[in-house]
Amino acid sequence: MKTVAVIVQDGFAPFEFGVACEAFGLDRSADGIPNFDFRIVTPDPGVVNSKMGFSINVDHDLSFAYEADLVVVSPTPREYWARSTADERVLDVIRQAVARDAWVLSVCSGSFVVAASGVLDGRKATTHWMYADAMARMYPAVRVDPDVLYVQDGRIITSAGTAAGLDACLHLLRQELGAEMTNRIARRMVVPPQRDGGQAQFIDRPLPEVASLSLAPVTDWMLENLRLDLSVDQLASKAHMSPRTFARRFKADYGATPAAWLARQRIIHAQRLLEKTDLGLDRIAYESGFGSAAVLRQNFARVLDTTPTAYRARFCCTREAQEAAGVAAAESRRGAGAMLEPVA
Repeated sequence: MKTVAVIVQDGFAPFEFGVACEAFGLDRSADGIPNFDFRIVTPDPGVVNSKMGFSINVDHDLSFAYEADLVVVSPTPREYWARSTADERVLDVIRQAVARDAWVLSVCSGSFVVAASGVLDGRKATTHWMYADAMARMYPAVRVDPDVLYVQDGRIITSAGTAAGLDACLHLLRQELGAEMTNRIARRMVVPPQRDGGQAQFIDRPLPEVASLSLAPVTDWMLENLRLDLSVDQLASKAHMSPRTFARRFKADYGATPAAWLARQRIIHAQRLLEKTDLGLDRIAYESGFGSAAVLRQNFARVLDTTPTAYRARFCCTREAQEAAGVAAAESRRGAGAMLEPVA
């Protein structure tokens, strides 16, 4: 991914628009992160009014978006949500992007514009939970999930409101740049490097009770002991709670079950080890808590839609890791016809 176009129209939401600018538009080359050719585009160049009473001047029309590797659709007012009122020029850009297998990412109500183009028909998508019912009514062919932070279906990513758009951007960057570089970007933003897309939009207690802060030492301990077989009973004991209370409190505070949260952390740790070390797959599986290379492969296929060896070949950061990836690739070629990759 080298080129990024962010589409804005009158009535755009400044924060969500800024999320895309922050994620893809900043120069981070001093941190070893490649820059994107980033442009803000609009159907009619000139003054574009925000919904907050100020405007921006946009120089570029939509022509750049027709060639961009990523098209970001900013939130739009309700009057642009329906097929009959959406700008057909914008809808054509989105259709063409999907047809040429480019990325399309929407933030909050931008998903309505993507849905209006027709490319979400038969696909799963999300939007802000306040608008999910409206989207389901307007676009019954779209499988709307109102509970999650973001959804990826093919190369289309739709996200919920506000900060969930940033989670979706980081999710895409992780696929394009790898976990290590994306973590650097997240650190500069001072945000968590990973919130899983399946995490709930609406958490019961956005400001946890003081008692729930006792979960922080438990999650820290979980991250330090990923290789162990961690049960809810064991974790609840560390939190000095009953298993039922612990599971309920964890889901309320983190938006995911302990098992789902732990599984995602294990994937992230395995990604880092593949990028930064020359450890073999069996050792990485052990260090990450998957137990065996076969289980590691299964989880990579399910969550990342790739294999550990392919991931390492694309994102490895050290000479040793690159050499290990080359050896693994050679062994894979020698074992042509095998369904599973060999253990490095």
